[in-house]
Amino acid sequence: MVVTQESVAENVVVNGSRRASPQEIADVLRERIRAGDLKAGDRLPTQAELADEFGVERGTVRQALRILQEDGLLTNVSKGSPPRIAQPPEPGRDEPQPTMVALAPRLTAAFAAPHVRIDAACLTAESLIPALAEPLRLIYGGRLRPQKIDVRILLPSRDISLAFPVPVEGSGEDDAVHGRWLAMRNAQGHVLRHNLQTLRSHGIDVSITFRALPFTPPVKLYLLNEQEALIAYYMVTRREEPTDTGILDMYDVLGTESLLFSFEKAAGQRDAAFVEESQKWFDALWETITTDLTLS
Repeated sequence: MVVTQESVAENVVVNGSRRASPQEIADVLRERIRAGDLKAGDRLPTQAELADEFGVERGTVRQALRILQEDGLLTNVSKGSPPRIAQPPEPGRDEPQPTMVALAPRLTAAFAAPHVRIDAACLTAESLIPALAEPLRLIYGGRLRPQKIDVRILLPSRDISLAFPVPVEGSGEDDAVHGRWLAMRNAQGHVLRHNLQTLRSHGIDVSITFRALPFTPPVKLYLLNEQEALIAYYMVTRREEPTDTGILDMYDVLGTESLLFSFEKAAGQRDAAFVEESQKWFDALWETITTDLTLS
């Protein structure tokens, strides 16, 4: 049930010591936003004004504002001035798109932070390399100026039997499919490392580290600045690829075409929990069962 401003005021008056809770205040402000009394871009009253209106301490008001921020309704909550009503999501913003399309703008937004933190668990770095082209271009042009960039990549170990890609007829002693994947993993890792390390010439502190997974990841996961998680399922399909020695008939995945789903902490408690648990999952793998990975 939505708590209206009138019911909050009535409880305060009738019960004497009864004061509005943070959730009740948040519900009143949410209703004002829904009704159009507060529009996107409008500033809220100050915390002192809201505290006076609802007859509560400023700490209660701050808790109410945090609730609205978690629901994605407010921006600039902790920047010294009254927060503003957030813009509604752009049409199609939350619709999943292929990784090749969706990843680049999210990485570009992440690189606007002073300290950029990118964690990724994937089969290869195939999607990351083109997605980084735009933020790198903006840094070279002086439009983005991060001070520090930390990138951690989890990739499958060369020593495991992959679930995919694999030959349709099964793996033999000379597994050309595994060799193809390993060459791609290493080459793309080198390119990614080189592209990021060149930013050191712009005075940016850059760290990029790889570790080896003891299993084939069934999904690709990107964690951006501990604020957003992007996840896509690897869809296994049968396909053929010509090589100098013949046709490779294999079960493989087309990672760049996998639909990427976004979860943002600012979108609400459900998304925030997903981001936090995904980060815990990644950190646990990084610190326990993974091993140092040397690109050779």
